[in-house]
Amino acid sequence: MDEPFGALDAMTRQGLQDEVLSLTAASNATVIFVTHDLEEAIYLGDRIIGLLPHPGRIGIELSVNLPRPRDQLATREHPEFLRLRRELFDFIKETEA
Repeated sequence: MDEPFGALDAMTRQGLQDEVLSLTAASNATVIFVTHDLEEAIYLGDRIIGLLPHPGRIGIELSVNLPRPRDQLATREHPEFLRLRRELFDFIKETEA
């Protein structure tokens, strides 16, 4: 999936994020999800791969060990969520320099 929620309003986006989590849990499917939204990557993912530019190569790989089922508020307030967001943010800032 390549940024399927990019043009949606926040509430619709969150509802569809939860729907994707429900569908993948029910089907045991693997989904590769492309996004520039750090919080979306953490909320939906089990593993996050950050790419470096020119040419694209793996710059960081993070495991997401957040409890399931995920919740739009509680998950985003979880200390591990906040730690991962900071680590990804720092990675992006470093690669832009």
